[in-house]
Amino acid sequence: MEKKEYVLKEKANGEKITVRDVQNVLLEMIQDIDEICRKNNIEYVLTGGSTLGAIKFGGFIPWDDDLDIAMMRDQYKKFIKVLKKELPDKYVFHCFEVNKKYNVAWPAMKIRKKGTYIKEANTLLPNKCDDCDGIFIDVFIYDYLSNWTIIDLPFRLFNTILMPIIVFFENLNINFILLKRIYRGNAILYGKLNRGSNYIGDEITWTFRSPLHPLKYRRKKMFPIKYVKFENIMLPVQNDAHEYLVRRYGANYMDPLPEHKMKPKHIVDISLTTDKPEEEQADGK
Repeated sequence: MEKKEYVLKEKANGEKITVRDVQNVLLEMIQDIDEICRKNNIEYVLTGGSTLGAIKFGGFIPWDDDLDIAMMRDQYKKFIKVLKKELPDKYVFHCFEVNKKYNVAWPAMKIRKKGTYIKEANTLLPNKCDDCDGIFIDVFIYDYLSNWTIIDLPFRLFNTILMPIIVFFENLNINFILLKRIYRGNAILYGKLNRGSNYIGDEITWTFRSPLHPLKYRRKKMFPIKYVKFENIMLPVQNDAHEYLVRRYGANYMDPLPEHKMKPKHIVDISLTTDKPEEEQADGK
């Protein structure tokens, strides 16, 4: 059966940019990132829909227009140091640790490809790092979580309240660095207090899910990582990817989705050949 083509943009000359075109760029990027991580013994995994794609489709979800990875906080700190020295010049990475304009809410980092352009379907927090708007891979942090939601709750509520305040100032073009530091510091402190816990999960800067029902995973089910087929390469996923996906997406995660849900959702505008909207390029801006 012929694979469906998911079109993201059709240019004036009739040329189409498809989800598969973006996936090919992301595949090139993740191969470079994986090489850096293997060389420096940095442990990471695919996460979210990227893990789902690996297990369900042996690669990308056909309509998925992004790629996500995650790592424990200690690995993330090491990753930053390595990227400063070894990231190929065709990429740039954005995170609060190296650029105080960066959105601290989530994800922790974006690795972008220069010479490309993407506008996200995200009107809440547009990219404030003005040196590159290229196609990106999201990097998330896993951290230790309390076994008890009652202990977990105050930290999550604090960031849940603080996040919209930061967003308010961001949308007024006010970079309130002190609030960002407090927001990040609360998440880092929480992870330190729970070091050695049997549970890990997304760090508590993720405030878009109910603080009463945070997603937690047993550490022994997440690590050590294992490699699985992803398109034409091998990439790391959680040790028990099935349990991870059941907790994240439910027991029926392998079932086909309704047709109306099988569509890309992250990209509003894109260029694979310029670092700005092609309309601006044509106008000579």
